[in-house]
Amino acid sequence: MTVTINDIDRRRRTVLRSAFLLAASAAAGAGVAQDFPVKPIRLIVPAPPGGGTDAMARVLANALAESARWSVVAENRPGGGGNIGFDQTFRAAPDGYTLALGESSNMIVNEFLYHRIPYDIEKDMQPIALLAKVPLVLIVSASGPYGSVADLVAAGRKTRITFASSGNGTLAHLMGERWKGQTGLDMLHVPYRGAAPALTDLIGGQVDMFFASVPVALPMIRGGKVRALAVTASHRLGTLKEVPTMAQAGYPGMEASVVFGLVGPAGIPAPVVSEINTQVNKAMQGPAVTGQLLAMGVDRPPGTWGGDPASFAALLREERALWAPVVKASGAQVD
Repeated sequence: MTVTINDIDRRRRTVLRSAFLLAASAAAGAGVAQDFPVKPIRLIVPAPPGGGTDAMARVLANALAESARWSVVAENRPGGGGNIGFDQTFRAAPDGYTLALGESSNMIVNEFLYHRIPYDIEKDMQPIALLAKVPLVLIVSASGPYGSVADLVAAGRKTRITFASSGNGTLAHLMGERWKGQTGLDMLHVPYRGAAPALTDLIGGQVDMFFASVPVALPMIRGGKVRALAVTASHRLGTLKEVPTMAQAGYPGMEASVVFGLVGPAGIPAPVVSEINTQVNKAMQGPAVTGQLLAMGVDRPPGTWGGDPASFAALLREERALWAPVVKASGAQVD
């Protein structure tokens, strides 16, 4: 094929035009980020008031107000296991002014648990910032016969034991299924409508055990209502120093955490995503916020929070790969 001078010139103009457009786009994006935000940010909380997700959202909103002087208005939009709030978020304009406080159930598990969800989690969600990874703690009634994980396993070798959860497909449920598979125990899952009724029945002896999130269980542990047997972290927690890890109790490979993070609709300009990520990391690592989270029972050793949007997205992919087969093996489904 013969290449003429006109062909070369045309290609050169095309390359220059493309470079110009890319530069213009980058400059425009940088301008948007520099001016962001010019109005309050709407933070959708896809959960009822009073729970762990709601508490994390309030901490984030207050931290950004203090650190970055941003106005962040948290709005509870519960229902559908978080799907309703996420659907509203992902349908919003991708300008950074509508975000959501996600956690493991809605960011990771729901796509395997529900027959249908109104969005594509991979295509419609923009991961922005990791806020915290909150381990679970295996608890039993303080008035019951189990003083250790070994006691619980010994009882399970003789008779069926029951494990509570705050609902089908929650990490409390899936963690129980994982442990059931590892131990080979005959265990019966007893789902509840939230952690509060599960704790009530655990304390009363109606169920044997519960993999609860640390912030949920901590007041009951400190109040002497329940006994902590092990945590699902890779290390002992600062808030529960006397409690062994599952590995230390004889069951390695049982690490698990509820992941909390900030997400938005796909298509937010990259400079805006970067600016939000930077400000969130700065706000959430302040000493006052760290103190608040520690008081809630959130353990935050170095390396468990922060990072850029790409590392947060990679974490979510890893978590989906971990929990997808557990959901399938459990048979849990929500119509």
